[in-house]
Amino acid sequence: MFCRQACRQREYQSRLRAQEAGLSEQELVVARTELDELRDKLYVLECAVDDARRDLAEGDDAHRILGEVLAAADPLFGAPLGEHRST
Repeated sequence: MFCRQACRQREYQSRLRAQEAGLSEQELVVARTELDELRDKLYVLECAVDDARRDLAEGDDAHRILGEVLAAADPLFGAPLGEHRST
C-alpha cells in the first residue's frame, strides 16, 4: 500500500521506465547527485546516532538526544518523522 496517490503514481511511472530500459526488478537507475545526496544524509544520521550513543553512556538527557537523532533522520523521509505514515 502507498501513503498517498502521488506515491502510487511515482511507483507506476518508475516501473514503466524500468521496463522501457530493460531493467530487472533488482536493478535501479539513480542520478549521481541523488545518490550523493542520500549518502550525505545517511552520514549525518550515522553521526547523530554515534553522538547519541556517547551521550547516553554519559547520562545525558534521553529526550533531547532522541530529538537530535530524529532531526537528523527527517531529511531522509522528506517530512518530519511522525507526519509521513504509510498505510
